Amino acid sequence: MSEPAATGNGRREVTVSDVAAAAGVSKATAARALGDYGAVSDAVRDRVLGAADRLGYRPNALARTMSTGRSNTLGIVVGDIENPFFAQATRGAADVAAAAGFDLILSNSDEDLETEAKAIGVQLAKRVDGLLVASASSVETENLRSVVDAGRPLVLFDRTAQGVEVDSVIAANRSGARELTSLLVDAGHRRIAFISTMTHPTDFDRSAVVATSSVAERVEGFLDALTAGGVQHPERHVHLNARREGVERMATRLLTGADPVTAVVASDSLIALGVFRAARELGVQIPRDLSLVAFDDADWTGVATPGITVMAQPIHEIGAEAAELLIRRVRGDGRPPVTRVLKQHLIERESVAPPRATPVA
Repeated sequence: MSEPAATGNGRREVTVSDVAAAAGVSKATAARALGDYGAVSDAVRDRVLGAADRLGYRPNALARTMSTGRSNTLGIVVGDIENPFFAQATRGAADVAAAAGFDLILSNSDEDLETEAKAIGVQLAKRVDGLLVASASSVETENLRSVVDAGRPLVLFDRTAQGVEVDSVIAANRSGARELTSLLVDAGHRRIAFISTMTHPTDFDRSAVVATSSVAERVEGFLDALTAGGVQHPERHVHLNARREGVERMATRLLTGADPVTAVVASDSLIALGVFRAARELGVQIPRDLSLVAFDDADWTGVATPGITVMAQPIHEIGAEAAELLIRRVRGDGRPPVTRVLKQHLIERESVAPPRATPVA
C-alpha cells in the first residue's frame, strides 16, 4: 500500500483507516488493537501495530479523550519555572506520572493570580485528568476552586490553601526556619534579615497575612527563633517584596544602611544567590562580615566559596508524592483529603560565623 498523500503543508497525518487498510483488517478491529481494548487476537494485534509503526501512526489524543473520558495527561502549575525548587518538584511529578502512563503538561504562574488563572484555564481546556498546583495565594483561592468546580482532581504542593478541601504535600517550613535562624542567633547575631520575594501590600507586621502558606510558615519560624533569642520587635527584620525591589538592590540597602544586618535568612536559593552577589559587589566577606543561610540545597550552594549553609527540602519527593496522590484521585480514590508534611534537614557549611561586633538587641 502507498503511504498517505502529502499536502502543501507536508505529509498527511496517518489515520486509523490507513492502518486498517495496511494491516488488512476492518477499521473497528484496528481501533481495538491500537487502543488495546476489546477482543483482538495476538496475531492481528501484532499485524496492526506493525502497520502503525511502518506508517508512523500517532494516536489522536483528543479523539481518545472524547471516547474514553480520559486524556492520560496531568497538569502542573508552578510558581516560577526558573526556581530550581520547581524544576526538581516537576521532575519528581513527571517521574511518577510517566511510570503510571500519564503525560505531564507544565504551566508557569509567575506567582501572579491573573497569570495563574490563565494557566489553569488552558490546562482545563486541554482536558487534563487532574491538576497539581503550587498556588500563587493560599488566601485568594478562586483559581483553585475553578478546578474543583470543573470536576477535576486537584492536589496542592509546597503550599496549602484556606478552605479548599483537597490533598496537599508540603515541607515542615516553620520548624525548618526556626532551626535555620537559631544557628544565627546562637552564633550571636541579632540584626538578622529574612528576605522573600513574596508580594505583600505593606511593611510586615504580626497581624498581616502573608499570601503564601510556605513563606508564612517560614516567617513564623524565623520570628520564633528571634523571640526565643530575646530580639525585640522581631517583625521589623522581615523583608518581603524582594521581587518588586530587586533582591540585589534590597540586599545592598540592608548591608549599607545606618544599622546594617550581620546575617541573612534567604527564603530560597535564588534569593541567596542575589544576596551573595550583592555582598561580593560591596566587598562584604561571607562569613566574616555577613552570615548567610538559605532554604533549598541548590547546586551552587555546595560549590560556592564559602559553601552556604542550607535547610534542604525533599523537593523531588514533594513532587512525586503529590503526583501519586493525584493519580489515585484520578483513578477514583474517594477517601478524605490528606496533608502530608515532609521533614527538612540542615546542611551546615562555612557561611555562618559570629558577628564581628555583637550589637544590642
